Amino acid sequence: MAQAWKCAGLRWSADGPELAWDGGRRSALARGKRVAFGVADGGVRRCVGARGHACPVRAAVPGRTTGARCEECGRLDRAHSVAADTIADDPRPYHVYLAWFGPGMVKVGITAGERGSARLLEQGAVCFSWLGLGPLMAARRTEELLRAALQVPDRIPYAEKRAVRSRLPESAAERAAEIQALHARAAALDRWPESLSHEPCEVVDHTGVFGLTGLPGASGEVSELVAGGRVGGELLAAAGPDLHLAAGRGVVVLDTRLMTGWEIVPAVGEDGCTVPVREFREAAGVQDGLF
Repeated sequence: MAQAWKCAGLRWSADGPELAWDGGRRSALARGKRVAFGVADGGVRRCVGARGHACPVRAAVPGRTTGARCEECGRLDRAHSVAADTIADDPRPYHVYLAWFGPGMVKVGITAGERGSARLLEQGAVCFSWLGLGPLMAARRTEELLRAALQVPDRIPYAEKRAVRSRLPESAAERAAEIQALHARAAALDRWPESLSHEPCEVVDHTGVFGLTGLPGASGEVSELVAGGRVGGELLAAAGPDLHLAAGRGVVVLDTRLMTGWEIVPAVGEDGCTVPVREFREAAGVQDGLF
């Protein structure tokens, strides 16, 4: 019987994307490499626990959730979370950033200064620029200021990010334009917290890092993994938690967060997916008629 591994999700390092496994092992993901795995026969997806602790009841969790936590562990995970606004006394400095995912899709967010650009890679930001740096609550107030004064959202759904990755503007200048314009408008606001320092607009472009140049449109996305199912294909691009795979009849997007909680085993057989795949009505960037 093949050895099974538990996936801890996709991680971004200085060398690029890696799949992390319980126990500390990591598997580098290089473009052009074949990614293939199966889900153990008879397996059940189990809660991954919270805050470094295993789920006390090893609860079963649905295949379609990206969180892979039961209700109780999910509550515990949010109990001490900057993202959930449950802490306000973190002494670390925080960056406020603007992130661009495609035309018309710019968001504002914050991340601990010590993390550098890791948060932007994890979200799949095609471009980003820092806006300011300061204490946590000052960063939060600035984030709220941009939402209220400039109607900048703090979330972009992953489905919307995936839909445009294959048809982004070709030039770096075009990709940077919306961030540059919004950065100038934000810097002109007169209600910035005094403790937050302004940072110049210096747009960082992740197109090359993610492998998005020339990326073909996807025909669908994996909606869930199932026991005994298999996924296999050539890695074309990786952005945020998503892998774009040339899998059999077309390009399929796999959100690696769906892998957590499952027992993963080596795959055999041809490339393709034997797990549920939600087909897109129209492949991204393909028009089936003049009108």
